[in-house]
Amino acid sequence: MNFLESKTKENLARAFAAECQDGARYQFIAKSAVSEGFSVISDQLKLLAKNEMAHASRFYSLMLEHLGNSKEDNVPIEAGYPFEPSLLRTSLQSAADIELYEGKNIYPAFAKVAKDEGFGKIAEAFLLIAQVENSHHQTLQALATMYKNKCLYKFTDKIQWKCSNCGHTHEGKEAWDICPLCTYPQGYVNIPQQKLQSN
Repeated sequence: MNFLESKTKENLARAFAAECQDGARYQFIAKSAVSEGFSVISDQLKLLAKNEMAHASRFYSLMLEHLGNSKEDNVPIEAGYPFEPSLLRTSLQSAADIELYEGKNIYPAFAKVAKDEGFGKIAEAFLLIAQVENSHHQTLQALATMYKNKCLYKFTDKIQWKCSNCGHTHEGKEAWDICPLCTYPQGYVNIPQQKLQSN
């Protein structure tokens, strides 16, 4: 199929725009996390934003690759964007829901269209990015649940807690309120990976 006349071209443009929006949204929520005293959550959100921009870059390069020497001044797309305050109490869950929808519905559907239209490389990219979006959903869902239940820094078993500022470590069921070494607040304590995967 001619790429210029394909539904895949529009889907690539939509995916590019969505990933840029996701990256921006995570930067906004990261600022809220810092203002609420959760530096480590801010760092996690900035990492997700970086991932989303890498996805946008991949979609952009696939678009250029398939356009060849052609040029598209404007690819009309229809898309929505959720506008809401960037508060942790609502934004983490909202972002988790969006990631789940992209990973389970949007990108697999885009991959099927690309495959049916004969664009196997694009279909593969949609499926690989869908896997990452599902991973983002898991992380964001865990953070949202722990934040809501006020248990970001509590665990049922003893685990290793580490200050992201000075590296001080402590084994216990709860992290410290103030780091005994650098006196940074609890929001600088790393949330162990097993905690992000267990909720």
